[in-house]
Amino acid sequence: MGRNRLLFNLITSLLLISFTSLNPIIMMSNATVTADAKDRGPLIPTTPLVTFLERVQQTALKTYGQKGFDPKLYVDLSLKQNLSITAQAFDNLRRNGTGSVPVNEFNDFLEKYFGGAEEDLVYVHPVDFTAAPENFLPDVKSPAVRDWALEVHKLWKNLSRKVSDRVFEEPDFYTLIPLKNPVMIPGSRFREVYYWDSYWVLRGLLASKMYETAKGIVYNLISLIDEFGHVLNGARAYYTNRSQPPLLSSMVIDIYNRIGDKDLVVKSLPALLKEHNFWNSGMHKVIIEGADGLSHTLSRYYAMWNEPRPESSTLDRETASKLSDNCAKSQLYRELASAAESGWDFSTRWMRNESDLASLATTSIIPVDLNAFILKMELDITSLAHTIGDTMTAERFREASQARKKAINSILWNPEMGQWLDYWLTDFNASKEVYTWSTSSQNRKLFASNFVPLWIELFNSDVKVVDEVVQSLQKSGLIYPAGIATSLTNSGQQWQVVLTLTSNLIYYNFKGCDRAWNWTKICHIMDFPNGWAPLQHMIVEGLVRSGSKRARSIAEDIAVKWIRTNYVAYKETGAMHEKYDVEKCGDFGGGGEYVPQTGFGWSNGVVLAFLEEFGWPSDVKIECP
Repeated sequence: MGRNRLLFNLITSLLLISFTSLNPIIMMSNATVTADAKDRGPLIPTTPLVTFLERVQQTALKTYGQKGFDPKLYVDLSLKQNLSITAQAFDNLRRNGTGSVPVNEFNDFLEKYFGGAEEDLVYVHPVDFTAAPENFLPDVKSPAVRDWALEVHKLWKNLSRKVSDRVFEEPDFYTLIPLKNPVMIPGSRFREVYYWDSYWVLRGLLASKMYETAKGIVYNLISLIDEFGHVLNGARAYYTNRSQPPLLSSMVIDIYNRIGDKDLVVKSLPALLKEHNFWNSGMHKVIIEGADGLSHTLSRYYAMWNEPRPESSTLDRETASKLSDNCAKSQLYRELASAAESGWDFSTRWMRNESDLASLATTSIIPVDLNAFILKMELDITSLAHTIGDTMTAERFREASQARKKAINSILWNPEMGQWLDYWLTDFNASKEVYTWSTSSQNRKLFASNFVPLWIELFNSDVKVVDEVVQSLQKSGLIYPAGIATSLTNSGQQWQVVLTLTSNLIYYNFKGCDRAWNWTKICHIMDFPNGWAPLQHMIVEGLVRSGSKRARSIAEDIAVKWIRTNYVAYKETGAMHEKYDVEKCGDFGGGGEYVPQTGFGWSNGVVLAFLEEFGWPSDVKIECP
């Protein structure tokens, strides 16, 4: 690509044609790549700059060692000189037998040839930010909670950025995808826009009355669809080959419901139609013949990539090192990228063997939440099309939503458990046209995602279904003192003792590798006892939307627990966190392939959304019990 956008778009279009036709032969840049029978599908290449920065990343690990090493830092660096000059200087560095460079020489090289990882985005004051918005959270009566809510509101200023002018002037020097409108970053090491994070950021912005900033987020994501055919996982060149949970339609309809901006609807609808096609064609599309004898179409995560993820290249290579077969490695790399596309990177949810990350099988799973998101997209498009008088599109997507609801109920619903369950394609063959449903292929393990369909109107409006799901949720064991656990699998226990020998340092790490970088295996970022803001919000909002008094009472209890743990952690640390430990009020979460982050966009958004929905009485304490 090299930021030659015209050429890249042409290549991408050709790849997507192959993608849609399920052609096992994929043409890329004058080269023919034949996909292995177990690893079929399109491959969208990254840029020459990303490929080079991966080499820099690998050399940095050999030079500095694992302690404190963040691989993402190196693929976010910007060039001071053109790529050929920089690459030549890199190749001329002195190396020993292991490939490391003398530390002082490598430091000098980085300083001379690279700008900092944060130089491509610069701070910008949001145009619609006011310190105390009019009618801000009117039902928050507690002075302590109101003061804290205003502090969370002010964090939007800290997270607001715009793309540097230099990125537009010299795009070949950056891995950042230039976006025209100001952006909200999640925080810390996440120095760019992320797709599904943006939905909960936007919900918080709406509570903060920052409508122009919210619309800017939507227009940025639309521009990614216009350019790449889908919303990228994040706004970096190394994310072009995968997306994330599709929530753009939810953003559009939430803004429209607040301010009635029909122009936004008109501009958004063509992009939403493209996104719907992306998730319902090619390798994302799966047909399963149900017990009712009918063929049902559902969707799965399937990244267009079978190499190490550039932002985690050194970690992915380590994960795959136990595999001797190159085809098996390619498949594992696709599974890793597909797990990242799910937003759940990483969880035992995607693994055949809970103790072995190399057993990831994301592409063999029909996920409950993804299909709920696509169903919501279909319902949203129906509503938005009606809004602008496009009755043909509205009718087409009404029919599509009815078909998907039937598919979700036929393939994923489990009446005994009162939950929707992920479905495993146990006879997985990527070229198989139709799979045959079997009850044994439903994953009966408990995940918070099993309850996400309750967020969707077609399910939360069904009184019988709501009663069954509410009863199931209460019995599930997922509700803890500080919120809803992502799963009941304690992967932190599985990796409780991690011993790593690095540069004569033996490192002991407790609670899922959450405080250092020198580990031998990636700990599972999503599993127990971690709780995540998006899952709390979707389940709570689904319960509220049902109209059931019992469901609303449970929803409010969960929201109060979540607000409390966020508040106490903020008072103790001075920060909002990416995730929280649901076992103990006020503890933030751990585990994963990077140090826990602060900032934090979606946590800010969900807290503000909960306070907007439920308020906080003056006579209720905010501190942990």
